[in-house]
Amino acid sequence: MEDVIAMEDVENSRTIPIAAKGDGVFEECRGDHEKDGDLPVKILPKFRSNDNFDPGPPPDGGLRAWSMAFAGHLVLFNVWGFINSFGLFQTYYVQVMKIGGESSVAWIGTTQVFVLFGMGTWTGRALDAGFFRIQFILGSIISAAGLFLLSLCTTFWQIFLAQTLCVGFGFGLSFVPTLALVSTYFDKKRSTALAVAVTGSCTGGLVFPAIAQTMFPKAGFPWAIRTIAFVQLACSIAAGLVLKPRLPPRRSGPIVEWSAFTEAPYTLYLIGTFLYFWSVYVGWFFIGTFAKNTLGASQATSINLLMVLNGVGLIGRMLPAYVAQKWTGGLNLMIPFAMAASVVLFCWIAVDSVTGLWIFAVIYGVLAHGIQSLFPTVLTSLTKDQTKAGARSGMGFTIVGFAVLTGPPIAGALIETNGGKFVGMQIYSAATMVASAVALLLVRWVLVGWKRKKV
Repeated sequence: MEDVIAMEDVENSRTIPIAAKGDGVFEECRGDHEKDGDLPVKILPKFRSNDNFDPGPPPDGGLRAWSMAFAGHLVLFNVWGFINSFGLFQTYYVQVMKIGGESSVAWIGTTQVFVLFGMGTWTGRALDAGFFRIQFILGSIISAAGLFLLSLCTTFWQIFLAQTLCVGFGFGLSFVPTLALVSTYFDKKRSTALAVAVTGSCTGGLVFPAIAQTMFPKAGFPWAIRTIAFVQLACSIAAGLVLKPRLPPRRSGPIVEWSAFTEAPYTLYLIGTFLYFWSVYVGWFFIGTFAKNTLGASQATSINLLMVLNGVGLIGRMLPAYVAQKWTGGLNLMIPFAMAASVVLFCWIAVDSVTGLWIFAVIYGVLAHGIQSLFPTVLTSLTKDQTKAGARSGMGFTIVGFAVLTGPPIAGALIETNGGKFVGMQIYSAATMVASAVALLLVRWVLVGWKRKKV
């Protein structure tokens, strides 16, 4: 049956029904009283397809936009709060469950992040195509199921399948689309909005280790993990009730925007952030092991160090984002932060007391969180066409996923080959961070040269 749509006669304010044919041609449906020779009618479509619909500029504030940022906070609470707590699992799996060595156990955490990031190319494009709701619901169910399965695991391969593949796949379906969705609601305030979202990794990084620290000795590993699963399920439901795409679906277009790699700033930026992610998680994965094995600290102290490393991110993510938005720009701030982080990582070599490690955890945590909060902001700013924000953001996350996959296992192998000493790992992470700072400096030079400009 043909759809009948009302069209207007522009000159005489007449409304004429027309039928939309299957080939997209409109056929005029005149009444019996109208005869040939009537005044000419200019037919204008009242409706446009979703692909052509322009929702206007982003609200850049207001209740609706900020509610998306806070819903994004809940998603990041689940995803990165859990991932940034892997240091406690690293120590527990190696020293209590004894399922493998430092390097082999590190693959559990890094492969999980790789799966999460690696799916970004497809999940980001699915957001652009209008499938956010479906993939978010599926991701929430799969990640919660993976955690409940993890509570039953006792061997390396059981844990790898549940925590790495199942939970990682579920996280991957929700993380990149959520972050890209939040960015579409903001323009000038995007840095602050994304900072609100990504600080979820800090609050989650405080809550989940606290649950583990309290429940591991009393209730055991299974019920600690089940408690984390219930918390995550509640947060996913709350976020899912709020999150809603603003832009119309873009059905056409490739999954991978290969043309993006012809843009020097985009490509150089991914090289710089690849090097950064190759280094940064070394601190999260091995600070607890370093505290116990080198300094003789207790299990409780190693968990508290990880909680501090996560907790300072509340400052490390919000303050740099505000400064970047107000004065400097994201890229201008990432460069000195990366340089300072490399200096702190070199200073880690000299740490020989628990007090010194507390100081390291605070300073390094602020710097590392600062760069992480600015990473998606700068990445999305390099995409001028926001209808491609999901695809291009996903491509970036996929590429840095390879860095996260290999960085900590390389560090763990350096520890094992040096007889349990951490010096080789510390030099590796510090030198890689220096290279990251240099690459980011090149991005700025390509964009604006050496001019003083907010970028």
